[in-house]
Amino acid sequence: MNTYLWLKMIHIVGATLILGTGSGIAFFMLRAYLSGNVEALKVTARTVVLADWLFTAPAMVTQVVTGFLLTASMGISFSSAWFISVIGIFTVIGLCWLPVVFIQIRIAKILNGGGTVEHCAGLMKLWMALGVPAFAGVLLLIYLMLSKDGIGTVLFATQDFNDAIVAFQ
Repeated sequence: MNTYLWLKMIHIVGATLILGTGSGIAFFMLRAYLSGNVEALKVTARTVVLADWLFTAPAMVTQVVTGFLLTASMGISFSSAWFISVIGIFTVIGLCWLPVVFIQIRIAKILNGGGTVEHCAGLMKLWMALGVPAFAGVLLLIYLMLSKDGIGTVLFATQDFNDAIVAFQ
């Protein structure tokens, strides 16, 4: 297999890890919270933090590195609408994901300190408010990886938007 295919494979595995770990973490964390069981939420919060550090964080770093290398190897301009869309969405995902990890840590600390599931309600609302757009962003990034369309095509279903961006550059 050539270098491009290895990079592409690593990139796809990274995207899969982010999507899979993210959806798994969301499912188990939400189920534990909704159960009302302090012990279940305490163990789950610690476990999802560990999963984020073991799987999501390295996959995010891998995505950046392989993404830049793949973009360059395909001859796609770093100033293209597609690349700017991808970097913008990836940044938003990261800005949502990092607080989510710290919310999970905070929930574990609250529960370890004798707090109840009810004490975590506000944090869980914020966790969901950040998690939903991050997850939607991951799905959008996967679409952009496959299509190479710019965000204008995705949002406005028109090439005119991308043409305008290119003309503006």
